[in-house]
Amino acid sequence: MAQIHKLEDQRGRKCSGEKFYEIFRKKANLLPQICPDLVKDIKVVKGDWESKDSTKQWTIVVAGKLPEVDVMAESADDDNKSYTYIVIDGEIKKHYIFLKTTFKVTTNPIHSLDHGCWVKLTIEYEPNPHSREKPTEYLDFYISVMNAVEEYLLRNP
Repeated sequence: MAQIHKLEDQRGRKCSGEKFYEIFRKKANLLPQICPDLVKDIKVVKGDWESKDSTKQWTIVVAGKLPEVDVMAESADDDNKSYTYIVIDGEIKKHYIFLKTTFKVTTNPIHSLDHGCWVKLTIEYEPNPHSREKPTEYLDFYISVMNAVEEYLLRNP
């Protein structure tokens, strides 16, 4: 039986939780403008920017390489600001049989005007039997992208 592993990161952010979630959920096309050193391109391959089962192809910079990654939206819970997608094709599939990423944004209850939030990032994965690496470079990539999104939203409220 396959064993699924997890990597997680949770951080407080100073920006609007609603707007932070919206970037990843509905406006991922802005990421190449927000962080061009990390995300070179994102295009819709199947579906659209928002629907479940839509597929997007990301061209990203990870560990000095420029892999293309096809991801499919698995679920979105807009009420709870949770968005999950799975990798279905690309360089990552050489190292992992299964890789799923979830963003969960929680508005900071101390700030009634939605200024500040917590963002939990979870990467679930099953390594290829020939490559037992943890996807730490992808965790680092997402943390850097989230930092760039936070900076962007603080400059452009």
